[in-house]
Amino acid sequence: MSQSATTNRRFVLVQHTQPDAEPTPAVWKMESVPVPKPGPNQVLLRTLWLSLDPYMRVRLNEADAYMPSVKKGEVMVGGTVSRVEASNNPAYKVGELVHSYAGWQDYVLSDGSDIIVKLPEGAKVPSWYLGSLGMPGFTAWHALMNIGKPKAGETFCVGAATGAVGQIIGQLAKAQGCRVVGIAGGKRKCDYAVQELGFDACVDHRDKEFASKLAAACPKGIDIYMEQVGGAVSDAVEPLLNLFARIPICGLISHYSGAGLDGRDRLPGFLSNVLFKRFKVEGFIIFDAYPQYYGQFLKEVTPLVESGKMRVREHLLDGLENAPQGLADLLTGGNFGKVVLKVAE
Repeated sequence: MSQSATTNRRFVLVQHTQPDAEPTPAVWKMESVPVPKPGPNQVLLRTLWLSLDPYMRVRLNEADAYMPSVKKGEVMVGGTVSRVEASNNPAYKVGELVHSYAGWQDYVLSDGSDIIVKLPEGAKVPSWYLGSLGMPGFTAWHALMNIGKPKAGETFCVGAATGAVGQIIGQLAKAQGCRVVGIAGGKRKCDYAVQELGFDACVDHRDKEFASKLAAACPKGIDIYMEQVGGAVSDAVEPLLNLFARIPICGLISHYSGAGLDGRDRLPGFLSNVLFKRFKVEGFIIFDAYPQYYGQFLKEVTPLVESGKMRVREHLLDGLENAPQGLADLLTGGNFGKVVLKVAE
């Protein structure tokens, strides 16, 4: 079903997902309501592109986490690139493209306060503002530059190396003079990381000899580890971490539905290493950093992406109706690159 000028399709939550289970399409229902009309100082945004991201899984639990859970009957959250269809706000003109968080729906009203950025006129690839120039790219830049603080000659390691964050942070680390070692699922992804993204090595976490091969790829240990996976990947990385290693943490995707938990208590051993090896471990939620750093990030990274010096791979889906299955596939590693869903032309 294509987008309509009079009907707003939207996915609303009908049931929460248990913390130890993967979400299924039955979690949501699609409903159709009239397209709203903007009031004073409001704009009507029409969704063109929708971002699917791992953080969405956490917001499907009934209990609040670092952000409020999506409540039953609410529209599912999600970053979007949208077109201004009607405007009563002098700051926004009809036809302009904006990056906001309109969620899983065709249309939304906004007073402008929830708009992250107005895309430049003639933006080369609008969907990049949901990936390399949006939240994932910003996550990568902030984690590396403000927390990792790389030095030339150090070894940098990242799991989910060809995903939305991994592909960007690896290239940024390489540009800073680091040895870059990726971890990914399968030979195809690992080959892409080395041959196309320029990583020095990439190790398949599905390999039976994963831990030993990762150690061989990091002969001088690991100085910076971008944590977004957890589970067996983290288990293999931890013994390789050097004195004063830096560990930015933006996610733990293997634990979101309980799949990466095996009952072992790793905390005492990890905390001992934090103390003895003087690790710097810093968890962060990227939404906190937008006011201070997003402009600087765009200024530094936009020229790299638009010139092609930084490679960008998108995993493209088509049709709003495919959002539930698209998220389910993402959470089980079925994507290859940043997942963006095309909602309309």
